Order: sequence, then C-alpha cells, then structure tokens
Amino acid sequence: MQNKLRIIGGDWRSRQVLFDDAPGLRPTPARVRETLFNWLHYDIIGSRCLDLYAGSGALSFEAASRGAKTVVQVEQNPAVCRCLKTNADKLAAHQIKIVQTDALRYLAGNAEAFDIVFIDPPFGLGLAVQSCQWLEDKGWLSPEAKIYVEAASGQALEGMPENWQLLKDKVAGDVAYRLFGRLG
Repeated sequence: MQNKLRIIGGDWRSRQVLFDDAPGLRPTPARVRETLFNWLHYDIIGSRCLDLYAGSGALSFEAASRGAKTVVQVEQNPAVCRCLKTNADKLAAHQIKIVQTDALRYLAGNAEAFDIVFIDPPFGLGLAVQSCQWLEDKGWLSPEAKIYVEAASGQALEGMPENWQLLKDKVAGDVAYRLFGRLG
C-alpha cells in the first residue's frame, strides 16, 4: 500500500512524496516537521545533511526543499530505498544521495562531516543513543553540527555525547523530539 506525505516548505512546497507500508516506518508528522524546520531555519540553507534512518524521507526531502546543499539518505530496506529513489527522481532532487545499508554499518565507514543529522530510528531498539555516540566518536559531525533525535516519549536518552547541548525539545503524542547542538 502506498502512503503520501506533503512537503511543507521550500522549493517543493505542497508536493507529495509516496512511501510504502513497511514495518516500523513512521513518517515524522507535518506538525513536528514544521516545528523542527522552524528551529533549523537559519541553519538549513547550504548545509550538508544526513538522514540516518531515512524511511519515508520526510525529513530529508524537507531539508532539500528548503535549501540544503547535499542530503544523504541512509535506509536498509530495499523497497523503501526504491520509493526514496522514485521520489528523488520525481522532484529532480540532484542534491540527494541514497545509500542502501544499515545505519550503524554506514557509520562504521569513512566519515565525512555533516552540519545537520536527522536520527529517527525504529522505536524500542535502543539505536538513538548508540547512533549519536558513533556520530561523535567516529568524526561524522562538523564543529557546530545540529542533531535532531526522535524517540518514544517515555524513552530516556542516557549516555548522549557530553559535548552536546540540548537546544530544544517537545513532545507530540507518543513522540519526543529533540534538537541538540554540538559544542566544538
């Protein structure tokens, strides 16, 4: 079954992207995306973005629409990757690169510095904190990177990198979303 979501702002405002029903895939709701991109308003243009658990691509398509210079979508599900590719082609999104692999396997590879990272892993697997630690420890972040983390509202994020500061956080239903800033 195909599902749709609408891009909220930027060059592709009001354009729809399609995504498959896949286990654990929960696109970030429009209200949450709107808040997040209000938070990132001054940081997104010209940035290098990493969408580590891309899923529907809601966050990374929104970032590209709003002026991100490059966007890497990492997704392990082949069917979901095909949808990402179809949507990127439909939007002529040449700044988007799709990598089909496991997120932690990707982070074990050769690091390149990103300015903004979106982390929205399947809930309940404990991947959010580990992903954040690997981003920091393996050199994936620019000196003042912003990191968005989405998790279940009751899930504590214990063990986050010490040089990250919580900038913003909100809860919407069963989802807690937070924006961290890296301090050099």
